[in-house]
Amino acid sequence: MQQNHKGYLSDLDTPIGDGDHGNDMGRGVSAFEDAFKKEEPTTINDTFKVLSMAMISKVGGASGPLYGSAFMNMMKATKDVDVINSQEQLGKIIEEGTNGIQARGKAEAEDKTMLDVWLPVTEALKNNQLTADVIENAKEHTKNLVEKKGRASYLGERAIGHIDQGAASSAILFQTLLDVIHG
Repeated sequence: MQQNHKGYLSDLDTPIGDGDHGNDMGRGVSAFEDAFKKEEPTTINDTFKVLSMAMISKVGGASGPLYGSAFMNMMKATKDVDVINSQEQLGKIIEEGTNGIQARGKAEAEDKTMLDVWLPVTEALKNNQLTADVIENAKEHTKNLVEKKGRASYLGERAIGHIDQGAASSAILFQTLLDVIHG
């Protein structure tokens, strides 16, 4: 995660959370990079395992367990996968990650959480229609929602006007994925 992402995510988190989302995500990404170099995973499955462990062990608050659950489910979904051949196939794998987030966080669409990005991205991938606009629109949509989960849920309508930080970090994740897809 680039330094500007850390600052951006923490700035989003400050008015409706505790202001540490960027630093937490930066720690998780650094832990993944270090573990990746050390363990040198050779399969998609092993890569998701390293990623899930890094997120669970280094990212604080709810984000670590939520991202960790997503990547753990994606690890299980790629147990017998050597190569991902299509956006549709990737969409089914990401859908398992989305299911992990829902199971762990008990969130639904429109709860102003990271799920509000994961759900539309999953559907777009499964239909071979993922674009930067899909990702950006999903993230921006959280600005107009009342948060129903997490620390910002205590703010009620005062959280309206603020992008959910988990949705923003998920948007960065999926924009990076889209950049890889398009080479």
